[in-house]
Amino acid sequence: MSDAPVMTGTPVRAMLVLGTRPEAVKLAPVARAITASPLFEPLVVTTGQHREMLHQMLDLLRTGDRTDLDVMRERQQLSTLTARLVDGLGTVIRERRPDLVVVQGDTTTALTGALAAFYERVPVAHVEAGLRTGMLDNPFPEELNRILIARMARWHFAPTAGAAAHLRSEGVPERAVFVTGNTVVDNLLWVLATGTGRSHFTTSLRRILLTLHRRESHGGTMRDMAGAVRTLADREDVEILLPLHKSPAVREVLLPALAAHPRIRVVKPLDYPDFSASLAACDLVMTDSGGVQEEAPALGKPALILRTATERTEAVEAGAAQLVGTEPRAIVDAATRLLDDPEAYTRMATAENPFGDGHASRRILAHLATGLRAPIPAAALPPTSPAPRPAPHAEPTGAR
Repeated sequence: MSDAPVMTGTPVRAMLVLGTRPEAVKLAPVARAITASPLFEPLVVTTGQHREMLHQMLDLLRTGDRTDLDVMRERQQLSTLTARLVDGLGTVIRERRPDLVVVQGDTTTALTGALAAFYERVPVAHVEAGLRTGMLDNPFPEELNRILIARMARWHFAPTAGAAAHLRSEGVPERAVFVTGNTVVDNLLWVLATGTGRSHFTTSLRRILLTLHRRESHGGTMRDMAGAVRTLADREDVEILLPLHKSPAVREVLLPALAAHPRIRVVKPLDYPDFSASLAACDLVMTDSGGVQEEAPALGKPALILRTATERTEAVEAGAAQLVGTEPRAIVDAATRLLDDPEAYTRMATAENPFGDGHASRRILAHLATGLRAPIPAAALPPTSPAPRPAPHAEPTGAR
């Protein structure tokens, strides 16, 4: 791979590669920071891995130059998707000649963006580097993706000290690892401060926000989890809001099981401002999402993680989240405890947020500029003024 480009009077061309809504959420503050800096020129490439859900987010990037690839096919195999992405992204990199490529997280888009850049000898910056479960197939295929990206990246922007420690233990040089906080907090506080979102809860009952989509839970496991959700909804004091993922494998299980229940609201995927407002309005989160595990502690919302393993162990260690697993009885018991025990609820709602202060994108830009051999003056950094963290409820809304 070539040496990192040296900053001159010409702005450094930074290509941001993204394909899913979580990538857009977490790269949006980086894109805004790059756009606001005279030292950088942003180039955004979207793969459409989550086509409709991604387009809900693109306006938040606030960048004018965007290339859209059309690589998705219905029920496409991972091997086919990977091949199409490497080919398409390689072509764009050769045509646009960026000075560096920025990828986020652990998706197939992130892996292939890093691989295509590596093949073209363009340095790679990895946002949200270092997350690990220690199990190669859980989550699948994300755990392998992020391990492979770490072998190709020049800059590793770890969201927490624990993530940085994983990278160092794998032999990544200390000088290449930077603890920045998680950009998801930047974007969450930014969008809530705009006041543009609308909560989709409709009652004053105890409000549970539910997200389910993980590939490793498809089929019978997700069907059993849906049964646990129905059991909770049979309580007369809860409202469960489920923004339903677009995946056919998710919809064919969850729609028949949950859509008809009077206290379960199944809605289409919410745009980011509305999802953020719904998160801010809820009392409890039940999720198998990665990003939601990070967003919930920033707002004082206890999170029950519906997975058998998590790479966001800091939230569990801080007491802001609980790794529940996928067994129905465990799910019902964990949620019931938080709904019925005000002290248990308060302990989780007031736990320290381990994922940062809303200034991660500013730190990333400063580290990139230093790595490009031109320390960035403070005046060239965009101002950051995140909204204050809302005070958590002492007990769930509607608690008696």
